[in-house]
Amino acid sequence: MHAYIAGPMFNPGELSYLTQIDARVRKAGLTTFLNQRDGIPFTGPDDVEKIFKEDIEEVTKADVVVASLNGMDVDAGTAWELGLAYARGKYIVGVYTDLRLHFKYQTVNLMIQGALDHLSTDLDDLEWHLAEYLKRTRTGRARKKK
Repeated sequence: MHAYIAGPMFNPGELSYLTQIDARVRKAGLTTFLNQRDGIPFTGPDDVEKIFKEDIEEVTKADVVVASLNGMDVDAGTAWELGLAYARGKYIVGVYTDLRLHFKYQTVNLMIQGALDHLSTDLDDLEWHLAEYLKRTRTGRARKKK
């Protein structure tokens, strides 16, 4: 199975965190697409359309989308990728390790949270959950949340 890793990558901290998420997803047994490693590099305005089309293609061919959701608001590009993944019926796992809460029982925007099949609050849970999901998938017991 193949996973698309979604999340902001605009500073060294975000890049590092996505690399950690990617490592855990691969350790759980999935192959991955990580834009910063595998995608078309952004070198100027001429790359915008190519990157946009590549992202659509990669989300579409992924079985699973794993998204970093940290921060008070989900990154706009990540939110768009999640919407595309949801519309395409992908299995979606969010990773939210930020301790700030929006509301008492809500960690991320309810529209984002409603699209998720699972929300991991640490990288150990992410790895464990994906390994279990792969086991259920192989035995035919995995189901997408409706």
